[in-house]
Amino acid sequence: MPARPPNSRSIVLRGLAFSCVLTATVGAAQVSGDLPSAPALQRGGLSDVGNQALRLFMAPMAGSVHLELEVSGIDGASDEGAGDAGPTAPSPAQTLTMFPHSATARFWISGQANSIFQAHGHFHSPYQGSNSLIDDVEAKASEVATLYLGYQLWPNTRYNTDLIVDFENAGGRGISQALGLAGETNIDIVRNPTLSIAPYLSHGEIHQIIGLTDEMVDQERGPFALATKVPVRRFEIRIGKMSMPDTLDINSVGSDSHLQFTNWTIDNNGAWDYAADTRGYTVAGILEYDDRNWSARYAIAAMPTVANGIDLDWALSRANAQNWEFELRKGLFAPLLNSKRAGAVRVLSYVNHAHMGDYRESVQQYLSGRIATPDVIQSERNGQVKYGFGLNTEQEVTDSLRLFARFGWNDDRHESFVYTEVAQTILFGGDYNGRGWHRSNDKVGAAFVSNAIKRDHQNYLHYGGLGFLLGDGNLTYGREDIMEWYYNAHLWHGLYGMFGGTQIAHPGYNTVRGPIYVTTVRAHIDF
Repeated sequence: MPARPPNSRSIVLRGLAFSCVLTATVGAAQVSGDLPSAPALQRGGLSDVGNQALRLFMAPMAGSVHLELEVSGIDGASDEGAGDAGPTAPSPAQTLTMFPHSATARFWISGQANSIFQAHGHFHSPYQGSNSLIDDVEAKASEVATLYLGYQLWPNTRYNTDLIVDFENAGGRGISQALGLAGETNIDIVRNPTLSIAPYLSHGEIHQIIGLTDEMVDQERGPFALATKVPVRRFEIRIGKMSMPDTLDINSVGSDSHLQFTNWTIDNNGAWDYAADTRGYTVAGILEYDDRNWSARYAIAAMPTVANGIDLDWALSRANAQNWEFELRKGLFAPLLNSKRAGAVRVLSYVNHAHMGDYRESVQQYLSGRIATPDVIQSERNGQVKYGFGLNTEQEVTDSLRLFARFGWNDDRHESFVYTEVAQTILFGGDYNGRGWHRSNDKVGAAFVSNAIKRDHQNYLHYGGLGFLLGDGNLTYGREDIMEWYYNAHLWHGLYGMFGGTQIAHPGYNTVRGPIYVTTVRAHIDF
């Protein structure tokens, strides 16, 4: 019998405790004689009203835990005189992590803690099944904490090698146990609540750069790429345990659940059934070629043994996911805008081979009387193929405004196996930074996504079949339409707070259910 899952209060307490461990570890390791000193705090601070608002913000995350935060120097100075470095460039006088990170050390140590609280009330629901969004007042919390470790064998050369090892802890529950929505509202949720919340290895990979020229360009240093300079033309190779969205389908406006949107089908392409275990990780190899204005990537990864499973199938000849992506670092609307405005277009395709079932075959088995209820598991066999395509674009419009969009499609005859139950997705949205009101590291964002499934999948759910996320016991089909908005505030150094909400029409593609509104509060710390 699985252990009883922790409640929201215990999850947040564990997250805060792990954050303290990260603070001590990172502080001891990162503060050394050769590190740059932390920039001086800006004069001024929050008013009493601001302090009260911050305490109110943190209160839902900690349940009955009383938090006292005295914050000063919070991203409130004027941006006048700052260089025009683009909409996301921080003021030179600000620190966006709790501790400064060396640009010259051969090692990398950092961490993060992300806690999300969500709640919703009653909504229209004439009936529900075992995988339905629950028509009740719900309040759920989640936490994810990560320790990032890296080491450069040969720093800043044509042949840089990074060794990356990361550990993670995840806990908590999503609303309705993360069931009943294709566009689940909390991307931090682990969909199997019986999994242990003990820390686990999230990344263990080798990142190798093979330069094809001596011409070097600057690169922003981070936990997955430690070099500060790289050859303008190069191959990059990654081998090991990783998450596919670390490298593919990246979008600077809509890929970061820690500081941006939280919906599964906004942060990622919902129709991309990318290889992963239940926690979102796989073992893969990625080959990437980078040139001055474009990149091309190929990835092969291990698939899980069962849909939404924690165990991977190690026989790549039997089960694998192959992905291709081409990226042009020029926006779709570049000809209409200043040519210096940043933008990108990415085209993605994938083919999955796995022990998958067939929706059409499952419905035929049911209609012929061979089974009492459609069950896609009964049609599973090796050698099944699922394929799809994606388009991902972003465009800077002004110093403050950025727009983005995604489109995705897959065949949807074979079962949704890994990510979510989406066959077609159309997304557009954007963000706007707070430069105009002298808070350049604040952002407000909004996005609309419309998800759909194809006829075979619709029939399967209509006749009472269950997927790993959906199944009301009946289905009156309609597209699942989602609108999400947020305001993310930079509070102090690496501390951020967000408030937002999500409106969902036709949850689980069922027109007789909903609409529903989900309120979101998030606290995030970067160490």
